[in-house]
Amino acid sequence: MRRRAASGAAGDDRQAAARAADSADCTRGRSPSPCRLIDLCAVWDAGVFLASAAGKGAPSGVPGRRLNEAETLNSVREAQFQRLEAERPRRPGCGARGPVLRMAGQPPPWAYTAILLCALSLGRAIEIPMDLSQPPTITKQSVKDHIVDPRDNILIECEAKGNPAPSFHWTRNSKFFNIAKDPRVSMRRRSGTLVIDFRSGGRPEEYEGEYQCFARNKFGTALSNRIRLQVSKSPLWPKENLDPVVVQEGAPLTLQCNPPPGLPSPVIFWMSSSMEPITQDKRVSQGHNGDLYFSNVILQDMQTDYSCNARFHFTHTIQQKNPFTLKVLTNHPYNDSSLRNHPDMYSARGVAERTPSFMYPQGTASSQMVLRGMDLLLECIASGVPTPDIAWYKKGGDLPSDKAKFENFNKALRITNVSEEDSGEYFCLASNKMGSIRHTISVRVKAAPYWLDEPKNLILAPGEDGRLVCRANGNPKPTVQWMVNGEPLQSAPPNPNREVAGDTIIFRDTQISSRAVYQCNSSNEHGYLLANAFVSVLDVPPRMLSPRNQLIRVILYNRTRLDCPFFGSPIPTLRWFKNGQGSNLDGGNYHVYENGSLEIKMIRKEDQGIYTCVATNILGKAENQVRLEVKDPTRIYRMPEDQVAKRGSTAQLECRVKHDPSLKLTVSWLKDDEPLYISNRMKKEEDSLTIFGVAERDQGSYTCVASTELDQDLAKAYLTVLADQATPTNRLAALPKGRPDRPRDLELTDLAERSVRLTWIPGDDNNSPITDYVVQFEEDQFQPGVWHDHSRFPGSVNSAVLRLSPYVNYQFRVIAINEVGSSHPSLPSERYRTSGAPPESNPSDVKGEGTRKNNMEITWTPMNATSAFGPNLRYIVKWRRREAREAWNNVTVWGSRYVVGQTPVYVPYEIRVQAENDFGKGPEPDTVIGYSGEDYPRAAPTDVKIRVLNSTAISLQWNRVYSDTVQGQLREYRAYYWRESSLLKNLWVSQKRQQAGFPGDRLRGVVSRLFPYSNYKLEMVVVNGRGDGPRSETKEFTTPEGVPSAPRRFRVRQPNLETINLEWDHPEHPNGILIGYTLKYVAFNGTKVGKQIVENFSPNQTKFTVQRADPVSRYRFSLSARTQVGSGEAVTEESPAPPNEATPTAAYTNNQADIATQGWFIGLMCAIALLVLILLIVCFIKRSRGGKYPVREKKDVPLGPEDPKEEDGSFDYSDEDNKPLQGSQTSLDGTIKQQESDDSLVDYGEGGEGQFNEDGSFIGQYTVKKDKEETEGNESSEATSPVNAIYSLA
Repeated sequence: MRRRAASGAAGDDRQAAARAADSADCTRGRSPSPCRLIDLCAVWDAGVFLASAAGKGAPSGVPGRRLNEAETLNSVREAQFQRLEAERPRRPGCGARGPVLRMAGQPPPWAYTAILLCALSLGRAIEIPMDLSQPPTITKQSVKDHIVDPRDNILIECEAKGNPAPSFHWTRNSKFFNIAKDPRVSMRRRSGTLVIDFRSGGRPEEYEGEYQCFARNKFGTALSNRIRLQVSKSPLWPKENLDPVVVQEGAPLTLQCNPPPGLPSPVIFWMSSSMEPITQDKRVSQGHNGDLYFSNVILQDMQTDYSCNARFHFTHTIQQKNPFTLKVLTNHPYNDSSLRNHPDMYSARGVAERTPSFMYPQGTASSQMVLRGMDLLLECIASGVPTPDIAWYKKGGDLPSDKAKFENFNKALRITNVSEEDSGEYFCLASNKMGSIRHTISVRVKAAPYWLDEPKNLILAPGEDGRLVCRANGNPKPTVQWMVNGEPLQSAPPNPNREVAGDTIIFRDTQISSRAVYQCNSSNEHGYLLANAFVSVLDVPPRMLSPRNQLIRVILYNRTRLDCPFFGSPIPTLRWFKNGQGSNLDGGNYHVYENGSLEIKMIRKEDQGIYTCVATNILGKAENQVRLEVKDPTRIYRMPEDQVAKRGSTAQLECRVKHDPSLKLTVSWLKDDEPLYISNRMKKEEDSLTIFGVAERDQGSYTCVASTELDQDLAKAYLTVLADQATPTNRLAALPKGRPDRPRDLELTDLAERSVRLTWIPGDDNNSPITDYVVQFEEDQFQPGVWHDHSRFPGSVNSAVLRLSPYVNYQFRVIAINEVGSSHPSLPSERYRTSGAPPESNPSDVKGEGTRKNNMEITWTPMNATSAFGPNLRYIVKWRRREAREAWNNVTVWGSRYVVGQTPVYVPYEIRVQAENDFGKGPEPDTVIGYSGEDYPRAAPTDVKIRVLNSTAISLQWNRVYSDTVQGQLREYRAYYWRESSLLKNLWVSQKRQQAGFPGDRLRGVVSRLFPYSNYKLEMVVVNGRGDGPRSETKEFTTPEGVPSAPRRFRVRQPNLETINLEWDHPEHPNGILIGYTLKYVAFNGTKVGKQIVENFSPNQTKFTVQRADPVSRYRFSLSARTQVGSGEAVTEESPAPPNEATPTAAYTNNQADIATQGWFIGLMCAIALLVLILLIVCFIKRSRGGKYPVREKKDVPLGPEDPKEEDGSFDYSDEDNKPLQGSQTSLDGTIKQQESDDSLVDYGEGGEGQFNEDGSFIGQYTVKKDKEETEGNESSEATSPVNAIYSLA
């Protein structure tokens, strides 16, 4: 929403950027214009007005999803504030405001007092009490483009205030407008408003032109905007005869309207000649230019005519164009109404289907320019059969959901309140079942001038200094012109106390004669801004401007601000006190702003009380009191949870609230961020909402809003209703994905000292949405050509404000990222150098260490380009001895190190390193302690005593050395020791020196891991950062005998099942005199373990043989060596497992692991196997012999013609005799072969060489086999076939 404000120094039109500037000014303690004060204070003063601003500060401990402050302001924007907005009283001169407060009901009267208190305090710099002398201030004026109705009198408004009351005069077209000479023109009394009366005749067009109002008193002249007066026009439509429009069915058609130019432009709509509205849909619709578009014409379009109508706003008249009539040529001449609902109406009527094509705009690409703050309207109208669907996309990002809406059946996209982020490339996709096309629209956002820093009234005391600042931005960059009392500053009388520096006027040693009204005019090709700001010189003692003893109620843990509006000149100093205490409130939890407002950063219970503000200047003082009450916050401690419900079921959403008992609680519900209508299917209780008979329309988000007069809390849950829903398909989903194209057209706007706005046009996302943008920068002073990451932004934006450091010549580029990868970097932007400033930090990691015994090297981490803040960055290095407290030595260094020479050995120094550039020095640096170089220690530890603890460790003790002999930092006492020899003869030992360190504050220690039965020597030294000092007297000691290490190479061999041979070697470290070996072994079988046997051997024995008790059990052996001290480490081995021993399974547990080794079990298994074998052999014999019968027994029975065995005198009893046996396969020639053996039953059955006796019995079972063996040799052995064995016994 664009806001309108009429402040004393401002014009009528306010740009959107003023809101952000005012918000920043409120935080810095400046004074924005009065009409925006309620918004600023309401949003800022969270404790009084914001419903859920305590979210971060208040400890809750309640799990769940709580809406943050931004969600609160957005989600209940219209729902909770319409009634409050309608009932709130307005300040005079303030236009309509968008909703800001989020309260469930009308606030109490004290809330308005608090708002007024904030407004007055913030506006005190321009709100001079009216009983004091002051220059004029414009308070009301007509809009810049003033269009009037020619039937009414003309009214051009201009009102102003001042003391004395101002007089008025006007100019028309930059010339003096003499009102007295024109009887139709008059000026209202005590006002500058012009009234032009046409009751006695006259033409309003004669008064068109550009008017400007001047309000003047003895202290100066204020100017209104240049008001362009235009008379509304509604010309008649030209007479024309329109021939019938002939068109083929299915073809596209455009009926042009071409309305006469009116002022303002008329509203276009289409009707028939009988005044019936033309039904519009996605096939037939009106474009933004007023033309009527048919995506395809059908026969029914002839049933009416089409007339374009223009409605003019001021005259309230409608003009009608002569109607169009259509003649549709068709291949299906009769109008069959049954085809209207045909699933394929076009083909049924013989209309050829066509791919889409664009009727408006033409071609595949176009461009459009829009001004910041205006609405952007993009339109795509396509033809095609069937009628195409239109979809909208933005390259490189998403459409701004909060500002974008679709119109005209998706053929138009409207984006409201356009900003730089909305620039880029948009495309519309028109598609039907025949195909799709798209049109790309490149959108550029320009800007009329808008305020960055609007000049504000300046109130000074005699002799004070001040300045007026007029800073505006736009695209292109606007020019600034200064005027004083309506005249160009260049032609004004010279003022030695005034200096103009671009957009700033500086006043020094002002006097009463300096009073005047200054105008700043900022303009570019798209518009202008005009602001008035007066300079008033007054001597006024302090006075309070608000009612006394105000009551303010705030919520616990919130941040709040207490305002104390006052006035005085010179500007009074304001101090705050609590409960009459004498200490001024500033610092810690309190902060006092320049305008005197007291901020309490986080309200606590103990902050409740009476606060007194005292304003003082050289002329006197004034005071006022505010009583502060602290209330508990409203909290939803049991929030509604997401639910999934079936249609027809019951859903219950809980919402239990805790609040301050002195405040009235109201609980309401929103659905999809709109007020929920409680129907008869719903039941609203204090702590829940119940929905009976859930339907599909109940699906959505439900928000519980718990509010009091002071605050509110919200909790949201989503209700899902189980129902079949069509899943929308994305036409771009099937397209191949790729890395995004590089962003382009980088542009820098909103140039400020420490920030700049970077805007870019996203490249094509190549069918994968852009998720992130990385902004990089390069500077050309410290690391030219090297790009650094500056910031990262979500893929939905294409404009961002970048925070900058002083004195850096920035150049930016942008990289787009999607799920496939990163784009190539964009082309660099133009360079922007920020102005310099003194450094705000000093180098880090400052150290002072000696590299030699007579120096100290001071080092630090140098500052980078973004922290240099100015040219010629250098470092002021200071040092002095710590104990001596001598004067500081200093030197200026350009690098990152400095060496101090000729220093005593290891002396502490205080060190400071401060950054400096050509603009000044950095903050006062911290002091760091450093030390000069160390020298080798001069003394060794004395009175070293050694006590043997055991065979591998000793205890040391020594006397501390004097600190002056260390000559540095005592790191440790170090013992060097080495093994001189072993007490065993002929044993070689290593004499490598070893060491053990002990921290410098210790005087005793233990040296461990020594070898037993050895001679050692030991020396001790003192160690500092330089190295070792002299060695102490060498001490000798002997370690006692210890236990030996394990025997080496212990081997277990099993040559047979009766014996096991053991062999081993002597230990590597005997650690004394060996007296023998101990062998322990035990037999085991599965889980059974036998009795352990112990054998002792002489020290020279290295072999032993064990006789096995049984051939099945295994053995586990453990062997160790012995000295007089005892047995040493043992080595363990097991005898190898027998070759046929299987891994025991779980079936052999529970005392059954050895059942497989029992004789009775083995015999039983063998008998069972033999019995099974005999049974199988018998079955084979029965099968082979029982399947045939001799022909002799059947000779009286004639053979049928179907009997297959007639020729050979036999027939099949069962058809199974012709089937191959299991495990055999049929060859290609029909014979049967055995897989497992060449010996097969076929050799004894129906082979081709079989023979019969005279009685028909089969005798070839012997002879054929024998012949086969004689011819084939030993190719098949009879012993391999159990059947052959049985036949041989028959």
